[in-house]
Amino acid sequence: MQKNLVAEFLGTFWLVFGGCGSAVLAAAYPELGIGFVGVAFAFGLTVLTMAYAVGGISGGHFNPAVSLGLTVAGRFPAARLVPYVVVQVIGAVAAAALLYLIASGKAGFELGSFAANGYGDHSPGGYSLLSALLIEVLLTVFFLIIILGSTSSRVPAGFAPLAIGLGLTLIHLISIPVTNTSVNPARSTGQALFVGGWALQQLWLFWIAPLAGGALGGLVWKFLDDAD
Repeated sequence: MQKNLVAEFLGTFWLVFGGCGSAVLAAAYPELGIGFVGVAFAFGLTVLTMAYAVGGISGGHFNPAVSLGLTVAGRFPAARLVPYVVVQVIGAVAAAALLYLIASGKAGFELGSFAANGYGDHSPGGYSLLSALLIEVLLTVFFLIIILGSTSSRVPAGFAPLAIGLGLTLIHLISIPVTNTSVNPARSTGQALFVGGWALQQLWLFWIAPLAGGALGGLVWKFLDDAD
């Protein structure tokens, strides 16, 4: 169990540092910024690489919504859910802290949104609370279906991280303009703690919506998996 938790810490740390780091440090770099597409691929690549690196140890969740969805689907023991969620949040906060230290080393540094998730005035595209709720739930549902389907015994072994990483990339390509893309309460918490104010006030949505989507995704896959 100890090794599992360390693996989850490392995987979540890498997801937040790589994904949010690309948004904070590289997305709008003068003339050479990677933009939304680059950030989307960065998030996908973090999950892909760490799923191969430590997925065989912990299962490669790196996300409380994923852990909950796997529990609902009967793929993960409920007794391990809370420890996994706790260590995922710790990993995300540690990554956000290191990212803050690095980013603040630039002359004229301004915190800005710090890749935090938001809706309304704090949505990149000005999308409403309802839009944010719907897209976060829907995309987390499909993320769980991708994870559960690609790791099932029905498909060739060894390719799941590719499907999961590309799935997360697609999710970000769709939803960065709406919420900055959460689908992961740990990722949202780490950034919100450093932004404070509005980010903490809106953080509730980025726990409730992904967790609801994760649970629904687990139920949908359980129905499909039991269909045989």
